[in-house]
Amino acid sequence: MKQTLTWRSKLSFGLGGFGKDLVYAIVSTYLMKYMTDVRLVDPMIVAVLFMAARIWDAFNDPFMGIVVDNTRSRWGKFRPWILIGTILNAVVLVMLYLDVDLPANQYAIYVGAMYILWGMTYTIMDIPYWSMVPALTDNEDERSQISAIPRFFASMAWLVVGSGGLYIVKYFGGGDQILGFSRFAIAVALIFVVTILLTVTQTRERVVATKGSGEKTTPKRMIEVLVKNDQVLVVLGIALFFNMAYQLSNSFALYYFEYVCGVKEALYATYTGVAGIAQMAALAVFPSLSKKINKGIVFVVSCLLPVVGFAALLLVGYIAPTNILLVGVCSAIVNIGIGFMLVLVTVILAEAVDYGEFKLGTRNESIVFSTQTFVVKFAGAFSGFIAAASLNPIGFVPNEVQSAGTILSMRAIMIFLPAVLSILCLVVYKKGYRMNDKFYHHILAVLRGEESRNPNE
Repeated sequence: MKQTLTWRSKLSFGLGGFGKDLVYAIVSTYLMKYMTDVRLVDPMIVAVLFMAARIWDAFNDPFMGIVVDNTRSRWGKFRPWILIGTILNAVVLVMLYLDVDLPANQYAIYVGAMYILWGMTYTIMDIPYWSMVPALTDNEDERSQISAIPRFFASMAWLVVGSGGLYIVKYFGGGDQILGFSRFAIAVALIFVVTILLTVTQTRERVVATKGSGEKTTPKRMIEVLVKNDQVLVVLGIALFFNMAYQLSNSFALYYFEYVCGVKEALYATYTGVAGIAQMAALAVFPSLSKKINKGIVFVVSCLLPVVGFAALLLVGYIAPTNILLVGVCSAIVNIGIGFMLVLVTVILAEAVDYGEFKLGTRNESIVFSTQTFVVKFAGAFSGFIAAASLNPIGFVPNEVQSAGTILSMRAIMIFLPAVLSILCLVVYKKGYRMNDKFYHHILAVLRGEESRNPNE
């Protein structure tokens, strides 16, 4: 039976995406640069720290998925954890950017501990948040909307942090970057809590669990679900390559525009500002676009646009590196594709949950979405490691003019690697994803009891 969500519920769920990505953006965008250039921690130490912390954090995600799947409460299985995780993560975020007067190495240990706690508490909130998507509705059109709306608000958050973050830090700190970042983190934490409160008070789970879903989820069951659901594995492969491309270019953008192009604040603000607007535009049109154009075509376009945009950025970097207009155009091309991909990954993962129920008889939303979070964090860890660990070998010197060889290496990290990873996304999709419209509609009809299942399926 088709279900209808109110726009109040859709927007309340979406606003949670603004708060949680505001938090993610201030850490993902600025923490590495803050440590290497403001707190003067050795880049290799930062690289190892980030890699270890994110891998540790990533391995917690599937276990959080098990906890959520086993949760039964009067408030549902998702909302209690969303609220608990948000409050804890907001506190840790403030501590992460706290003005702690310690020598560089001791400070690195402190930040490492806070970074691990930040990732773990973010997991407590993030996994149940995205796990709610297939539980809110089984209507395909609504699925597209509730996947796109939080991504739209998330892109708005990245727009605020990316284009305005350095200016906000300057305003809050009055020239003191440490103080500026500390106050910025406090403001972000407060907004995070408020937006998530709207999510947990204004949304409800609507998709009824199957009879098998009452069974306790165990690590053995988690592995079984993942191994037997081949479509989950395909989507995770796509998510891995996409997030490595996306996060690598984001992590390195500050270095690229400052040291390769020679203009930090204006170019970076333009690139990230246009990125946010382009992603929001892509997310705004996606629900209507998905009704008119085959999902597979949209997927191909979403993979190829970043390749075209990065190629254009490479060209601009040689002929007009400080041209704000051309940098903005390149960013728009890249990020329209990224915007489509952000929502597509969520949509096809929700479809994989339905496929799992169809094939295995149980819905395991949190297990499936926790593995996506694992992949996203692993990709972030690997990308962050590449970005930070590469600085010393390529001859990077903070706050100095870089050599020609260093600049060439920076171009490769910022442009070439993300473009190759985008192509790999397309390869995995074409080779492995088989949930075409006809097959997926059949799955939904069987789950609703509207069609009989073929014994050979």
